Amino acid sequence: MTAQCLRYDILPTLGNGRLVLAFSGWMDGGDVSTGTVEWLITVLDAQEVARIDPEGFYIYNFPGSMEVSALFRPHTRIVDGAVRAFDPPRNCFYSAPEQNLLLFRGREPHLNWNAFADAIFDLAARTGVTRIYFVGSFGGTVPHTREPRLWCTVSEDTLKTELIPYGVRFTTYDGPAGFATQLVCQARDRGVQMVAVVAEIPAYIQGTNPKAIDAAVRFLAAVLNLTVPLGRLRELSAVWEDKVNEVLERKPELVAHIRKLEEDYDNEVFDTQMGELKEWLERQGIRVD
Repeated sequence: MTAQCLRYDILPTLGNGRLVLAFSGWMDGGDVSTGTVEWLITVLDAQEVARIDPEGFYIYNFPGSMEVSALFRPHTRIVDGAVRAFDPPRNCFYSAPEQNLLLFRGREPHLNWNAFADAIFDLAARTGVTRIYFVGSFGGTVPHTREPRLWCTVSEDTLKTELIPYGVRFTTYDGPAGFATQLVCQARDRGVQMVAVVAEIPAYIQGTNPKAIDAAVRFLAAVLNLTVPLGRLRELSAVWEDKVNEVLERKPELVAHIRKLEEDYDNEVFDTQMGELKEWLERQGIRVD
């Protein structure tokens, strides 16, 4: 039975297909979730094939001040008395059949999580998707001058062995849950595997973070065996870092904090990724602390 909220025309048939999910809202700091999938949609020339009807999944009339309630309402544009645009949340699936891949870009639902999940798993079953990836982010202690850390949550422990070579860490967390976590919990019972990967981004920076988007795209390109251009993302990342450094030149108190984050980051990398070298040096009588 098709989920009632799922709308589609002609769906592709994939063989052991992959689906990558992005949600705006929770875990989309730095636009890493939506920005990563939007980048892949563009460079892979993916075409829209299905959508989830937003009705019943979102709170539009949120009580409170106008500034707060405005965050929940659909956006509209009116010109000279004529309504030019009225935009409720869009939840769309895109197909890149040559890559055996589906991409989803939407808004995390406020309500009826089970029904929204049904639509995603229904589409996965109908198209032959056997592995789902969610990409997101969270604010942490990584400095903007270093590579974002990637943290994973998996639907099955056997997936960890496959992911370790990509340099990811495995999440330990106790707190409010996102919709993606519910999907991970339900995936095995729905006949698919799922990996949620989130980039740790600097908590002291707001706005789009192209460096973290670049890290997420490179991870997905590796695990999905995709050939995608990365040069432009690298350029945007370098420009972004330069601009951040320019701003920080006027904030010496923050620079000192960032230097400490860099020191902690570098020490951790050395301890975890160069541990065998460190042990060998110490056996030779060379201390590296």
